[in-house]
Amino acid sequence: MLSRMIRWFAGLTSLLLISTMCLAAEPYAADAQTAWRLLDYIAVDYAGAVNHGAVSSPAEYAEQQEFASTVSAHIAALPEKPEKAALIAKANALQKAIASKADAKDVADASHRLAAALLAAYPVPLAPARTPDFAHGAQLFEQNCVACHGATGNGDGPAARALATPPIAFTSQERARERSVFSLYQIVTQGVDGTPMPSFASLSDDDRWSLALYVGHFAVPDTVAAAGGNLWQRDANVHKEVPDLTSLVTTTPSALGKRIGQEQADEIMGYLRRHPDVLAPKVSASSLSVVREKLKESLVAYRAGDKPRASTLALSAYLDGFEPIEPLLGTRDSTLLEHIEGSMGEYRAAIEHGATVDDLTNREQVLSTLLDDAEAALSPHASSALSTFIGAATILLREGLEALLIVVAMIAFLRKAERMEVMPYVHAGWTGALGAGFLTWVAATWLIGISGASRELTEGFGSVFAAVVLLSIGIWMHGKAQAGQWQRYIRERMATALSGRSAWFLFGLAFIVVYREVFETILFYAALWTPGSGAALLAGAATACVALAIIAWALLRYSRILPISKFFNYSSWLMAILTVVLAGKGIAALQEAGIVGIRPLAGIPRLELIGLFPTLQTVAAQGLMVAAVIAGFWANHRKALKDGSR
Repeated sequence: MLSRMIRWFAGLTSLLLISTMCLAAEPYAADAQTAWRLLDYIAVDYAGAVNHGAVSSPAEYAEQQEFASTVSAHIAALPEKPEKAALIAKANALQKAIASKADAKDVADASHRLAAALLAAYPVPLAPARTPDFAHGAQLFEQNCVACHGATGNGDGPAARALATPPIAFTSQERARERSVFSLYQIVTQGVDGTPMPSFASLSDDDRWSLALYVGHFAVPDTVAAAGGNLWQRDANVHKEVPDLTSLVTTTPSALGKRIGQEQADEIMGYLRRHPDVLAPKVSASSLSVVREKLKESLVAYRAGDKPRASTLALSAYLDGFEPIEPLLGTRDSTLLEHIEGSMGEYRAAIEHGATVDDLTNREQVLSTLLDDAEAALSPHASSALSTFIGAATILLREGLEALLIVVAMIAFLRKAERMEVMPYVHAGWTGALGAGFLTWVAATWLIGISGASRELTEGFGSVFAAVVLLSIGIWMHGKAQAGQWQRYIRERMATALSGRSAWFLFGLAFIVVYREVFETILFYAALWTPGSGAALLAGAATACVALAIIAWALLRYSRILPISKFFNYSSWLMAILTVVLAGKGIAALQEAGIVGIRPLAGIPRLELIGLFPTLQTVAAQGLMVAAVIAGFWANHRKALKDGSR
């Protein structure tokens, strides 16, 4: 039995790894980003190739034609979508405009329109996961760029003279006004084909954003940037023009100048590119604006008959807007959190099943009211040291108890079987999960951002995996609880059943079930942590650790005096219950990630503690697990009766 479980464990683990990697990034990201980067180049550099309908630089004109052709090729390679035909037509029109030596402004406008339409149809990450570090960007520029571009970014570095293609002068204000930080990030990441500009993809994502932001400041003198700082402080209306990091890195100074005047745009961009921290996203009620905007856009798309876009925007409203603040709201008002989660799931289900526009409008209005309540719950005055303490303690207790029960059951089993030499594998599994959790915290804090989709996928796949494993173990342990079965097992199979491969299987199970809970706890604690809250948070965590330690001690002590047949019986029922709970939680997480569909069920309560959610898919998954448990236990009972009659 255990040897078959080992093979199954290895196969499922491989499948989960492959699935997670495939879902980690959109398959079209490389084509879309490359096309966007080339369109940005055309918009900026075409003016240097054609002047008043005549070619002023044959080499640059040939390059512009090549770039336009490459854009068309990359767009043609994108997956099929309703918008793709229009994108291809716009790309062909751009090629014809360049071939006819059209006016530079017309080509630039066509390039920008196509780039915007491209990203609307095939979204790719446009903003950094965390706030770029301007000072660190200066260090990176000195280490990697000064030799060619010069200390002032004027393209006059000591190595510049030896290059066939002169380095770009970042101090050129005319060029800088047409270039966004995102386009600079793309150049830093991918390099520029046919030029000495290499790719710096070896740098971390955060480093590349910091470097791009630093490069983007050269065209604006410090005095102008200082004036932008004064303007930013005294005029709150300017904040609406550049409300967040995404706006900062995707907006060109020229585009901003058309809205507020070029002089003010230069000042504001010069200031914000030096001080991006003023736009740093905060987990607060203001983050709910993303949810509101996405839901309204989704409703507009649905009214226009664009069901796929409406569904995509509704999912984005949850993953990109609500998911980041979910941990904090859960500590403030868990009932409200459940209502919003359920309502957002029902909203997506209504789109999927073709609800009327009036029905969807009513659902959006209900969600708007719930978000108002969430805004009040997330306000700074709603937080206190006591609420932080209670939140930290309950989170760790809730997330840790499931893993604790499984690990304690494994330890108690090995003690009963007198196989203490395998115990280090179990201990290595759960302690390794704690270590991996620490590394996850380090990565999430300094290296990468954990998206809402990544979180739900990790929780979903981890829960489903653990549920299926525990189903197998529960049925196996129930079989050993039957009369005489455990003695025969100990006598005949123990020597081979707990082989090296089985020991590693126990290590893997301990690691998976503990890491899943550690991952969740890290995200919750990150949301709870605010300046001045550290003592309350640590006190809550310490209290929960003490409580979990007492529970573990009591369970292990009781298991020592429990007859082994009863131990197997009780443990099998524990595994069966956890199987049903984790199956429901896993499918619910995959629904929130948009992997599994949603069909709401009326009259079913939402009881997250036992993994019960009011959807057909989660209830069906739990029903399937209940049926499997009943079938497995019944088969064990039949086998025991047959063996007893011999």
